[in-house]
Amino acid sequence: MTTIQYRTADVDGFQVFYREAGSPTLPKLLLLHGFPSAGHMFRDLIPLLAEHFHIIAPDLPGFGQSAMPARDAFHYTFDNIANVIDRFTEVVQFDRFIVYVFDYGAPTGFRIAAKHPERIAGIVSQNGNAYVEGLSEGWNPIRAYWTDASEENRQALRAFLAPETTQWQYTHGVADTTAVSPDGIALDNYYLARPGAHDIQLDLFGDYQSNVALYPQFQAYFRTHKPRLLAVWGKNDPFFLQAGAEAFKRDIPGADVRLFDTGHFALETHAVEIASAIKDVFAH
Repeated sequence: MTTIQYRTADVDGFQVFYREAGSPTLPKLLLLHGFPSAGHMFRDLIPLLAEHFHIIAPDLPGFGQSAMPARDAFHYTFDNIANVIDRFTEVVQFDRFIVYVFDYGAPTGFRIAAKHPERIAGIVSQNGNAYVEGLSEGWNPIRAYWTDASEENRQALRAFLAPETTQWQYTHGVADTTAVSPDGIALDNYYLARPGAHDIQLDLFGDYQSNVALYPQFQAYFRTHKPRLLAVWGKNDPFFLQAGAEAFKRDIPGADVRLFDTGHFALETHAVEIASAIKDVFAH
């Protein structure tokens, strides 16, 4: 039976909560979650991989059980989130690791990879986008806010933070919605309902354009260093299209792309298949 330990690391005064499993003698695997979730999204995956990897899954700053400072104490940008997680990997002594990126975890992990290519032993991208063609029309309201950061456009994005939207993100594109546990949805909505959480998330919606601006740099990293890359993609994702998975092959011809008949939160329905793919590619 897998033992998961729940810890908090002091990262230069910033408290980062994380889950840890597997022997420190095994290859290191860093799991980076996305919006609006936290490390709990890996609850089914971790036990399936703990015999093969030393796993650490942090909650990003402002998410889950990690610190959520007020906006006047911490500027919520993807640069700052990546800087905290970069230092976090040093604090927990992850000197070389495979990084699993999903949604917001992708621009976080890709920033770290481009900055420290020598630390990256491989990449698993699960609906973690790095190409413009991977962005669906579902981004249009957020794009409007990038173009015009008016209060009206900002307030229009609050619909993305509603409990029913979280439910939709988990179930859209899933063939059998009874396979999706309500627990993750309820927990994500609990975190989103905390005082101040909505404005933090609206700030990050606005800053997401910084990730798109960095896509050419991420792609240059892929072309130059050609890390082993496995893309495991819910092909019915309403935000990150299948084309974003296929695009990795343009810069990493040896990329292994596997598509699954599910939605954005692919681990909710396909944790066993995704774990098997990770072991196929990286557990040698």
